[in-house]
Amino acid sequence: MKLLAKLTLSYALAAGLLATHYTAHAVREVHDFEVTVSIPTQEFYALPADPGFLEREHQMGWNPQHLDLVPIKAFFDVLSSGGAITARLGYEPKLSSTKFEIPLQVKLNNQLLTLTDSVIANDQQARYGLRVPLRIDAVKPAQGYEAGKYYGNVLILFETLAP
Repeated sequence: MKLLAKLTLSYALAAGLLATHYTAHAVREVHDFEVTVSIPTQEFYALPADPGFLEREHQMGWNPQHLDLVPIKAFFDVLSSGGAITARLGYEPKLSSTKFEIPLQVKLNNQLLTLTDSVIANDQQARYGLRVPLRIDAVKPAQGYEAGKYYGNVLILFETLAP
């Protein structure tokens, strides 16, 4: 009887260790992340030259010598087989804090963008493609900048005639 008890105890211990072993391996870690791609047509595109430009937050640096904000600068590659390319703002761009606002001035290919269309590449430039500069400046308030954390967005709409 003692032999049967020892065997039963041995099998029970073995089964318990085996179950613990498999349970330890049943734990897993899962990572889920987004992957996106935007493939432009060969007839029309307006893309930042730096592929990561739109995915990053851009901070306007503070210039203590001039008490002013440093502009954001980038380049866009544009092409259209349908004709000239226009750009406009989707809304008035600004930086906002809880108390104050700082208007932004947006230029694309040295054209000041507003809520109405501006030609940023004529027919010939657009047909062969062009790299155009983007510059975003803060408009300094008359009383100067107020201290604080400011946030904002810029929405630029590009259009051309359908090919």
